[in-house]
Amino acid sequence: MPDYVYLLENRLSSAQQNALTQVRHIARDHGMTVFLTGGAVRDLTTGFPVRDLDFSVHGNALKLKKSLEKAGAALWGEHEPSRTLFLRFKGVRVEVSSARREEFPKPGKPVYHWATILEDLRRRDFTANAMAISLNEGSYGLLLDPLNGIADLEARTLRLVSSYGFLEDPSRLLRAIRFQARMGWELDERTKIRYNNAKEDGAIDAISPYLSGYELEEIAHEEDALKALRALETEGWMKYIFPAWTSAKADVQGLEGLHQTLIQLLIQGIHPDLSAAQMEFLTAKMPPKDLSALKKMFPRPGFVAYWEHLEDATKEFQKELLDKKNAAPSATWKLLTNYAPEPVLWLAHTGKNAQVQTKLKNFYSVWPEARQKIPTTLMLEMRIVPDLPGYQDLVQEIFYQLMDGKLATEEEMRAFLEPHSPPAPPPPVKIGRARGKKAEAKSRIKDEEEESEEELPHVGLLDEDAEESGAPDAESDEEDDHEAIPRLASTSTGTVKTPSAKAEAVVEKKSAKSGTDHKASIAQKTSREKKPAAKAVPVAEKVTTPKKPAAKVAPAAKTLVVKKVAAKAQVKAGRITHKPPAKRAPKPAAKKAKKPVKKTAPKPTAKIVKKPVAKPVKKKR
Repeated sequence: MPDYVYLLENRLSSAQQNALTQVRHIARDHGMTVFLTGGAVRDLTTGFPVRDLDFSVHGNALKLKKSLEKAGAALWGEHEPSRTLFLRFKGVRVEVSSARREEFPKPGKPVYHWATILEDLRRRDFTANAMAISLNEGSYGLLLDPLNGIADLEARTLRLVSSYGFLEDPSRLLRAIRFQARMGWELDERTKIRYNNAKEDGAIDAISPYLSGYELEEIAHEEDALKALRALETEGWMKYIFPAWTSAKADVQGLEGLHQTLIQLLIQGIHPDLSAAQMEFLTAKMPPKDLSALKKMFPRPGFVAYWEHLEDATKEFQKELLDKKNAAPSATWKLLTNYAPEPVLWLAHTGKNAQVQTKLKNFYSVWPEARQKIPTTLMLEMRIVPDLPGYQDLVQEIFYQLMDGKLATEEEMRAFLEPHSPPAPPPPVKIGRARGKKAEAKSRIKDEEEESEEELPHVGLLDEDAEESGAPDAESDEEDDHEAIPRLASTSTGTVKTPSAKAEAVVEKKSAKSGTDHKASIAQKTSREKKPAAKAVPVAEKVTTPKKPAAKVAPAAKTLVVKKVAAKAQVKAGRITHKPPAKRAPKPAAKKAKKPVKKTAPKPTAKIVKKPVAKPVKKKR
């Protein structure tokens, strides 16, 4: 099931949408419910072009006449028995009638009874035309289909609503042929049998003059009027309704050229009504007497007047087109696209003036090329996007400028677009929390970590780690010297370096070779590096010292030492291939300068408890 709200908003032209809105609001102001009915609903559903708009209202449609005329509609005619108004809304044919049901005491002579919309749909000709769309508040876009016309639309068939439809209203015989010629649909089996029976019984003789004139005028409103005329003529119906009008009286070549001109105008967005122009060629060879009689039969006198005024309207348009104020290409384009489309069509097809033909040729093929030069990339660069208000008007103005040969360079284009370029958006603002006590504490810990990283030497592997990793016990003297780096032990007042068993052996070996007391030198250096600290920094390390309760330490310093110990272990075990950062050999104690240490005031709540330094326990050899 199609979405009819979407179809109403997208399948109708702007002029048709305006007409629908006007009728809807005026009916509501008069307290009437209104529905879009008939061929418009059929064409919206099947995808055919919507040619005209038919409305049905609950109430007397004739009471809407004055309000519709004030809204800009031209009254083309009215039929009081059926309470029907024929209007033209700025190029759109509109028909507004009262919802009714019909009785036929005699064929072709209906008696009208005002009824609801559902009864109105059940009195119509074919199920494809017996559908309606609500235009009322609360039910806008709702489809009414009491006779399942959707199924016949899908099957592309014409099915009678009533079994006696052709006998009661013989004009339906003409309508069936006209629909077949336009859409290519076929009658369903039962409808075809009833059609043949009504034709053989001579039901066409009972057609009323009003309905005969209505069907004759509908030929002019067909997209291919000559095709519809020939179909009715072949079926034999023209001799019953107007024998003087045949396809032999038409200018076939002129009609073909008219349709070619129409296609060119449609490409440029001009949508004229063909009716008046087609009638000029359909009756080109008809005697004036017969032509006058034909015009009198039409139920819309306004259409006849419009047809007769077409030539004069075209002359007025040509005069304005050749005026000096419209000499520029952009001025000519605006005039052609905003003028009444019917005189434009007639002048484009019949005009002989060389200047007019040159302008029309440029309108078809030369000036539209300016659309390809619209700098969409530059517009995006300058933040001019389709979402901006007035974007379409700006694009149209650029099109006019390019058409007139202006804005030839990028500099000119940029200067033209600059006033329309919106300012650049401000940079994103980073919203961060203010530094509080926690942030200051983290910053202080980070500073201490950096100092510890500079001051503390690389930690050697423990004996147990070396044994587990399978590293050799003895290395070169230089390597042993680097490995003989004292380990760390935590105290309540700071960090003290305690040598491991392996480190002591290396120191004794060095002393024996060099004749100097390296052990005493290391001890002296260790004592110099003892400094008071605000916080105790323990190291999580496997030690052989007795277990004692450890003081609270900063987790960052602890993590730093553990990571360095683990990295050394993995290198020796061969688990990782890259080497840790090169270790710096300890400098002589006499030359090393003490680094100033930032003294941090202890927290009020924390109590520093001094404990004796844990003495290292030597391994038994």
